[in-house]
Amino acid sequence: MDMKIVSGGVCAAKGFSASGYHCGIRKNRTKKDLALILSRVPASAAAVYTTNLVKGAPLTVTKENLSDGIAQAVICNSGNANTCNDNGLEIARAMCTLAADAVGVKAQDVIVASTGVIGQKLDITPIAAGIGPLAAALSENGSAAACEAIMTTDTHAKEIAVEFELSGKTCRIGGIAKGSGMIHPNMATMLVFLTTDAAISPEMLKKALSGDIQNTFNMISVDGDTSTNDMVSIMANGLAGNEPVTAPGEDFETFMKALNTVNVYLCRSIAADGEGATKLLECSVTGALDTDTARTVAKSVICSSLTKAAMFGEDANWGRVLCAIGYSGAPVDVMKVGVTFRSAGGSVTVCENGAGIPFSEELAAKVLHESEIDILITLGDGNGSATAWGCDLTYEYVKINGEYRT
Repeated sequence: MDMKIVSGGVCAAKGFSASGYHCGIRKNRTKKDLALILSRVPASAAAVYTTNLVKGAPLTVTKENLSDGIAQAVICNSGNANTCNDNGLEIARAMCTLAADAVGVKAQDVIVASTGVIGQKLDITPIAAGIGPLAAALSENGSAAACEAIMTTDTHAKEIAVEFELSGKTCRIGGIAKGSGMIHPNMATMLVFLTTDAAISPEMLKKALSGDIQNTFNMISVDGDTSTNDMVSIMANGLAGNEPVTAPGEDFETFMKALNTVNVYLCRSIAADGEGATKLLECSVTGALDTDTARTVAKSVICSSLTKAAMFGEDANWGRVLCAIGYSGAPVDVMKVGVTFRSAGGSVTVCENGAGIPFSEELAAKVLHESEIDILITLGDGNGSATAWGCDLTYEYVKINGEYRT
């Protein structure tokens, strides 16, 4: 069977339920702030974490809990990051215990996460009071509620699921994500929770996740800030009944393709929802010496504040793209570089062989007026390629972050 997109998010796969609830961490009573995801049976599990030296306490506890490659539930709050607190580990472990007791699993089989303001103590009281209603609300239709509960400055929900086949069995993988600011990863990014009913060993699951993020979540940048709480986790409970994936091969490649489809969708959703953003930017680099070179160039362009500002202003200032390529540190022959801007409004080539060429400013303005813009870069040095995602830099980004705590 061909892979296809299905509904259900993190509950699309067999044996998963989820819920979201307002327990009182956030002042806005209309906003859910506590999420729960549960697998009916213990699942293979893996996660990747931020490389920021300042890490939220939940990441430390989750890493401890996943040391055996098994998990069965996820508990996550928004509104407070539980980071840089002297009792952070205590609170994170207490969240695991509360969740475990509420749904009848082991505390060490709980993935815990927090997102929100850094440096403010997280009170366990509202979480303890809300865990009962949260567990009672668990539903196979609960993905949207859980997705809402993990959002902070996000303006829309980010969820997807796909269906595919392994060894003759229909499998599904789905996910929810949050992320709008402090998005500039180097191992993982934001908060992403993935679930699948495919049977796959913890070792191969970790291999799949660690490998895929190099081309997905590690290729996003909204603002150049690496968060303290970024994590991507996945649970695979095996209820699809496929022959377990325990080694590289055709089934593993199929699983990787499905995982990549979900992750690319979430990457684009996160980049498009960057704080204050009006445009999704996708930078595709081809003709690089190798993949690493292409990744370096693509990320440098996506991270360029001047390029991002030019895209906001709908200004085809291609010199800013070349500038970002030049300071990227990648081995590039600038005299071979070509740049094209493309969107639903058309396509306009603005640079060839490292130099500007005549182009229609009217067409360029039409191309850059769209909400999704492709920045296509050719390097002419080899066969390496890579894609990175980002967004424009707007006045609203400064406003949101200037008033974040207030």
